[in-house]
Amino acid sequence: MAKSQSTRKRSSASKSRSTSSGSGRSRSSSRTSGRSGSASRSKSANRGRRGASQRQQDAITLLRADHKAVSDMFDEYERRKERLSPDKKLEMVQTICRELEVHTQIEEEIFYPAAREAVREQDLLDEAEIEHGSAKELIRQLQNGQPGDDLYDARVKVLGEYVKHHVKEEQGELFPMVKKSRLDIRRLGEAMMRRKQELMGGAAEQEME
Repeated sequence: MAKSQSTRKRSSASKSRSTSSGSGRSRSSSRTSGRSGSASRSKSANRGRRGASQRQQDAITLLRADHKAVSDMFDEYERRKERLSPDKKLEMVQTICRELEVHTQIEEEIFYPAAREAVREQDLLDEAEIEHGSAKELIRQLQNGQPGDDLYDARVKVLGEYVKHHVKEEQGELFPMVKKSRLDIRRLGEAMMRRKQELMGGAAEQEME
């Protein structure tokens, strides 16, 4: 009888420890799950903030990004032009022309008028608009031409040089003046981005037609 009672006590104690251990593991698992969920929410919030920051570029940041993208396209064309098929050349040039058309339009419609009110140096803006006119003429010639035409590659090269000269003057002289002015470049950037998206959407629809 004594042995039987002792055996039952040991069995009961063992069950109690097992239950306690299982409860501890459950609490530990719950804490781990909570930490994992918190980390996931934190990462998601960070991605959301980064996305919002990218959407809310100020005017100068937006234009600098456009400049870099188009300059890179010209450099790629120059590197690869001897190896490109006519169809690929045409595709690349059409992309360059579309990007430049949209870029010049948002500058002329939104950025330049705002800059004229904000800075005293008007000569830079006058020169920028004249440079736009020269670039537009080359864009028109390229859009009406085909790879293999006389001077096709030369026109692409000269257009690239025009653009890089224009970029150098804007970024080196005009942009610093605008940043020092009282112009709200963040709000201006939001308006420019909305207009850019409208124009890019319209350009895509025309290509589909």
